[in-house]
Amino acid sequence: MSARNQQPGHPDARSGAYEILQRVEQGGYADRLLDSYIRRHPEMDPRERGLLTELVYGVLRLRGRLDFALTQFSRQQLTHLEPAALRLLRLGAYQLLELDRIPTHAAVNTSVELARQVGMERIAGLINGTLRSLARERATIPWPEADDLKAYLQHVCSLPGWLVKDLLRQFPNSESRALAEALAGQAPQTLRANTLKIDRDALLAALTEAGHQARLCHYAPEGVILEERGESALPGDREGWYQMQDEASMLIARLLDPQPGDRLLDACSAPGGKTTHMAALTGNRASILALDKHPQRAELVTQGAARLACEGIEARPWDLLEPPAFLAPQSFDRILVDAPCSGLGVLRRNPESRWNRKPADIRELAALQRTLLAQVAPLVRPGGHLLYAVCTFTAAETDAVVADFLVAHPEFRLEDLHDIVPSHWHELLTEDGLLRTWPHRHDGMDAFFAARFVKA
Repeated sequence: MSARNQQPGHPDARSGAYEILQRVEQGGYADRLLDSYIRRHPEMDPRERGLLTELVYGVLRLRGRLDFALTQFSRQQLTHLEPAALRLLRLGAYQLLELDRIPTHAAVNTSVELARQVGMERIAGLINGTLRSLARERATIPWPEADDLKAYLQHVCSLPGWLVKDLLRQFPNSESRALAEALAGQAPQTLRANTLKIDRDALLAALTEAGHQARLCHYAPEGVILEERGESALPGDREGWYQMQDEASMLIARLLDPQPGDRLLDACSAPGGKTTHMAALTGNRASILALDKHPQRAELVTQGAARLACEGIEARPWDLLEPPAFLAPQSFDRILVDAPCSGLGVLRRNPESRWNRKPADIRELAALQRTLLAQVAPLVRPGGHLLYAVCTFTAAETDAVVADFLVAHPEFRLEDLHDIVPSHWHELLTEDGLLRTWPHRHDGMDAFFAARFVKA
């Protein structure tokens, strides 16, 4: 049963978070569910809306940490608790451990009241007793120290065991720790100024005037980071002044380097942030075909293009597991394959992926990525460019995909991005000229990978 506030028309953050977390457990996506909930409740107080977002993302992001703490005080093993009880305990524990601004009594009492609201009064005593013990004795929790790195990454940085093993196998201990700590934190809120409507300095000035604290991104020339939101709405939303987009994501269209007059293909385009960025970079003077497997997601690209006044974009549903016979060979100047991936580089933004992903997914996704590149390779004209990008860092989805593509398609060669990007971007590149961004190294941006090929 979903949580409902007792006062109609006045939804509260905790009941909303409970409802959303329940639906995430049933297979939903936190970002979409949050957007839907907020749209259904426009009357929600901005502070409650902020707390709702914090609770949903925080509980999902730090589930491993919360469960370690709760294990110390629960009379029952957490695996033996029914899902509703565990959901309520995690919501309460997050407030007690991570939100200093919420008084202890409020965190406990609202959790007990929420149990009653959702028809779980029979476990109200369990919720009350466990959370009160946690509040009283939290200083005694035996958190693993960093020198016990495996346990630290799992129980403090809140990573699943399989991913801990993968990090320790792929990176030195110090890098594994720094990356895991960064992924346990909150992602920055970043805006891309829509240069078809406004420049970055004007957007920054408008944000400041509206009471928001913001600064310029270090790498992306259109990027602005919101450091602290004010109580008012962001200026220019209806006017299409900006697109919410991480700084690393903003680099991808620039690496493709679209030019006016180009024919461009965005092979996996939804929701359309990179597609519309291409249009802006060409001043609406390119022809862009945006494909996506799902019709409703292709429609998102069309809607986003209209909001941002982007022209020349045709969004079309197509599953690239099937050859695109409707497209002529060698008919595109530049192609972007921003492929479906494990998303480990954006765990802060899609925190449910921490617990939904499995090692077998990596192998399946790498096979899909190789297929997508193979399907679009014939569409690149001689001298044209193909950019492969993913928001993850697994070797199977990055270096291995690139190596396999070059073996299978000797008509392409790998370009060195050092020859393409501004000098202050060189720290984002590997020795081989591949893009690898990291949240613990590069202005807090997400972890992305990109490789650019040119066709002989």
